[in-house]
Amino acid sequence: MKFLNRLKSLWLGVLLFPGLLMAQDRALRDTDGLTLEQCVAYALQNRAAVEQARLDEQIGDHQIKAKLSEWYPQISATYGGVKNLKLQQQPFGNELVTLGRNYNSNIQFQANQTLFSNDLLLASRASGYTRQRLELNTQDTRINTVVDVSKAFYDLLLTQEQVRILEENYARQEKQYKDARSRFEVGLVDKTDYQRAAITLGNIRSDRKRAQESVKAKQAYLKQLMGFPIEDELDLAYDYDTMQQAVLLDTTQLVDFTNRVELQQLRVQQQILQLNTSNSKWGFLPTVSAYVNYNSLYFNNEFAQLYNQSYPTSGVGLQVSLPIFQGTKRLQNLKIARLQEQRAEVEVENTRKVINTEYQTALANYKSNYFEWLTLRDNMQAAQEVYDIIRLQYDEGIKAYVDLIVAETDLRTTQLNYYNALFGVLASKLDYQRAIGETNINY
Repeated sequence: MKFLNRLKSLWLGVLLFPGLLMAQDRALRDTDGLTLEQCVAYALQNRAAVEQARLDEQIGDHQIKAKLSEWYPQISATYGGVKNLKLQQQPFGNELVTLGRNYNSNIQFQANQTLFSNDLLLASRASGYTRQRLELNTQDTRINTVVDVSKAFYDLLLTQEQVRILEENYARQEKQYKDARSRFEVGLVDKTDYQRAAITLGNIRSDRKRAQESVKAKQAYLKQLMGFPIEDELDLAYDYDTMQQAVLLDTTQLVDFTNRVELQQLRVQQQILQLNTSNSKWGFLPTVSAYVNYNSLYFNNEFAQLYNQSYPTSGVGLQVSLPIFQGTKRLQNLKIARLQEQRAEVEVENTRKVINTEYQTALANYKSNYFEWLTLRDNMQAAQEVYDIIRLQYDEGIKAYVDLIVAETDLRTTQLNYYNALFGVLASKLDYQRAIGETNINY
């Protein structure tokens, strides 16, 4: 229980004070071995997916601010210059009068202030929901990181344990091979005993090599999930007694749909779609803005004297843009918005069913894995006892060598199956906790 409480405290620390983890990264890599909670904490600070989710939040926040900045005055400056190749001529009575100058130019400053805009009003009302959606996306990424890193941690431990068991079996079998060879050479047994030992020894050697190579691949995968430097060594620290205690779980809990991030994301999306429908309904409203400008005009027949004299103009005005007829665009947009709302409702209901299936599957897997683990734990103890007895009987000449080989194989198989079951029940526990909506996953 102290172990689980410590893990809960670490999880809360990760959520509330992520900056504290940055100073610990190098310290963690310098330790003799990383525990599961340290691996998860490191991943929550350094995993690429988590960092991308944080950056998406910042990008989204700046996008919202960029859109809402249109409520502020928009000030612009415009410069223009023209060389008239052919001036306009106009007849007045019997005379032909040339209008304009060879050169003209203008410099205009204008400030526009939006007073009302349906699109900007929608952006203002939806900004809070957009930020919430981005936060939920980050939360979902963090939960997935806890589960993914924990499973990869267990998987790597399982493979390392397989290597350990195979090495122990190899050492035992190598001794048995040498004993069988010696007995054959002195004429106590025929050559089939040491030949069987040689075959078993070769099989174990092959399995051990496969497991050793698998460790490298799974270690690389765990490093990838954690965001751990490729060039650094990753050693794990673990306590099997503690891990066996951690398999216990309250299976009477029911799924809490409100705690599932996926549904929270869909609910937020529904609220955004409702705002979009409202915006489509009021699409006939005008866009109102006020402006003030100052325009300085310049005319002259000589370019060198163009800016000697200015002719300024200035004005203040109100602009109202009212959509009168747009074909059926506004009506079609409204229908689209309503259909999108209906589609979102269907997706919510389907997601509830998917979550319920995940819950039932995770619960069934946990119960079956837990029962298998208990069974294999007893089998492993029995297999060890059987092997010890047959070994003594073989040494005394009571049992044949083939019986010892069978006992050795049974022991190795039950040992490997036991650790497979242990890590299987721990992984299914994680799936169950995620399925019921438990965001503070005990890892």
